[in-house]
Amino acid sequence: EVQVVESGGGAVQAGGSLRLSCVTSGLVFVDYAIMWFRQAPGQAREAFSCISIGDGSRWHGLRVKDRFTVSKDNAKNTVYLQMNNLKPEDTGVYYCAADRRPPGLCTTDPAEVDYWGKGTLVTVSS
Repeated sequence: EVQVVESGGGAVQAGGSLRLSCVTSGLVFVDYAIMWFRQAPGQAREAFSCISIGDGSRWHGLRVKDRFTVSKDNAKNTVYLQMNNLKPEDTGVYYCAADRRPPGLCTTDPAEVDYWGKGTLVTVSS
């Protein structure tokens, strides 16, 4: 059984930092791309970061570039998201998603994701 489990969310003030973790099991880690999506209240789920486990290539959306960094630990089947200089507009539920892709490729389409975590809430106050 494949499991994708996020942790590390919480409440912080603007300018603060959080590190999210995404632990996966039951899949061949190097065969997957791991994406991070955010869903704000009343809005659609939006991808903003991805790492290809096979070759380590990374993508960050313009809104989070220079503030968020995605990384991986192959030995632990885990992906991390370091979030710095958080802003109130970063508030939402953060989902980790796994999609089986060739190295170097990611998807930003929620409909293409193979496995989802249950999400972790991030609240940033001004």
